[in-house]
This record gives sequence, C-alpha cells and structure tokens, in this order.
Amino acid sequence: MEIPNYLRRGYITPDELFSIIPRPSEERLRKRPVAIPECPQQIPCTPCKEICPVNAVMMDHPNDIPKVDYEKCIGCSLCVQVCPGLAFFMIHYVGDKARITMPYELLPLPEKGEEVILLNRVGEEVGKGKVLAIVPREKSKGDTPIITVEVPIELAWEVRAIKVVRK
Repeated sequence: MEIPNYLRRGYITPDELFSIIPRPSEERLRKRPVAIPECPQQIPCTPCKEICPVNAVMMDHPNDIPKVDYEKCIGCSLCVQVCPGLAFFMIHYVGDKARITMPYELLPLPEKGEEVILLNRVGEEVGKGKVLAIVPREKSKGDTPIITVEVPIELAWEVRAIKVVRK
C-alpha cells in the first residue's frame, strides 16, 4: 500500500482533505458553525462519534475516517474538545470573515479580544486574527483549551493554529 503524500509530509492540504470528506456548502457554512474532521488516518478512535449529541459524526467501524453529516451538526464543538488527535475544527462564515474553533495547546493562552498571528498547517504566518472565545481546559470536555478566532474568509481553509505575541 502506498503511503499518501499528506502522511509523508505530516499535514493535509484542503484539496487532499476534500478528496476524502465532502466540503460543506457555503450556504451551510453561513448557517451556523460546522464540524470539520481533518482526520485522514484509519485508526481505532471514536470519541468524536461518542460525544456528538445529535449523531452527526458518522463511523460504521472504530477504524473508519470520521465523516460529519453537516446538516445534522449543531456546532456545539464537543468533537473539537474531545479529539485526542486535535483533528477536529469548527468553521462558520459570518459576513466577510470566518470563525474557526480549534484546539490550542500552547502557553500563553490568548485572551478574548486579543489580536493573534494566524498560522497555516505548516506553521507559516498567513495573517492576523482576533480571538472571539476561549473554552479553558477546566471547562472543556477534553484536556485541551479550545479557542475561536475570527479570520479573513479567504483563510478559512488554511488557518489551523495561532501564535500569541505579547510585548
């Protein structure tokens, strides 16, 4: 079996991701936040499926790649909170911005309203964004804080991390 390029590189591109899972429609992305699984490996892991209160995460077997029924997803972010691989994100289009909810494992934890540097999947700086919300570790269903960052809409499928820079 040939090893996919994204496993060799250590990150998946949006085009590679959408060859594995369907891309939500723009109409759906504007309705409310929607869970996006960026989990392309078949490994025995089901916390996302188990925690989903509306059964929007679909996996027939524990080794399946999770897929989300975007119409069922209520945008609660529980899948983001419990994913041990930090491979779930929420995306919501609001006007000309996108709101991305993601795990954040580093210190310092950003503050609500703080401007942060946006990073792509490779760790390269791609712009600046604003922290809209934080679910601290103590209130998360998992072990990792969860943040929501507002980004330019054209970066919605690129931004997957942030850097906090304080003077």
